Amino acid sequence: MNKVDLHIHTNASDGKFTPAEIVHKAAEAGLQYISICDHDSIEGVASAQLATHSYPGVTVIGGVEINTDIPEGELHILGYFYDQNNPELKQSLERLRNSRIERAQKIIHKLRKMGIKIDFVRVKELAGEGSIGRPHIAQAMLEKGYINSFREAFMKYINRGGPAYVERDKITPTEAVQLIARAGGLPVLAHPLTLDHFESAITELKPAGLVGMEVYYNNYSPQQVQRLQQVAETFSLIATGGSDYHGLDSMNDPPLGTVEVPLEAAERLIALSRR
Repeated sequence: MNKVDLHIHTNASDGKFTPAEIVHKAAEAGLQYISICDHDSIEGVASAQLATHSYPGVTVIGGVEINTDIPEGELHILGYFYDQNNPELKQSLERLRNSRIERAQKIIHKLRKMGIKIDFVRVKELAGEGSIGRPHIAQAMLEKGYINSFREAFMKYINRGGPAYVERDKITPTEAVQLIARAGGLPVLAHPLTLDHFESAITELKPAGLVGMEVYYNNYSPQQVQRLQQVAETFSLIATGGSDYHGLDSMNDPPLGTVEVPLEAAERLIALSRR
């Protein structure tokens, strides 16, 4: 049975479930180590860690997923074991979350010009206390019947290059890695196969403090996993992984804990965090 899922979202960003609900689901799935990795937010981590008092078999590793920009698209950086009270990290993430609000408003304005009339108030309601993301816009579109799936919203309208896409406040991958490292954390490259030349990114990010890379991820084939394992070994990176669970789209979202991640992934991160 899989014991590890190091990439999970909650309603502190664009996930469906609260941190406590995620811990409950993790316990039901028999998971031992999980990490809450919300977009540009660490707000759900403390709540999830508190919830483990009711589920002592589950350990919550503090995480975050920082969205960064590169010329050919986006690159996401995960961070683990940072100081949750680090002022620079908290201020930087707050700035990125605020930029998401402005971005959402601009996307909604573009959609309205295309005849897709959704309200920012509703998008904000869907986000709740979490940071607003494009999935909340997709959810509002789905509610009104403009699309049939989350995937359709992204592919037709709000993905990079789409007619309603809007750039957000930019942070580079190197800046994100350095930010996590300065907060005492361990930076990891998320879902690398979204990039055609991810080895070049690793070459740049390793000197900045990159310590790991997601090797085990939703829909990665055995051949892709094997290739990523070899790359991780070549660059002396910890091979991590997770489901990237949001709980929003049952058709495309893998169930919590269903990506096979070796126990060693969590153990190596834990060991490195204690040095």
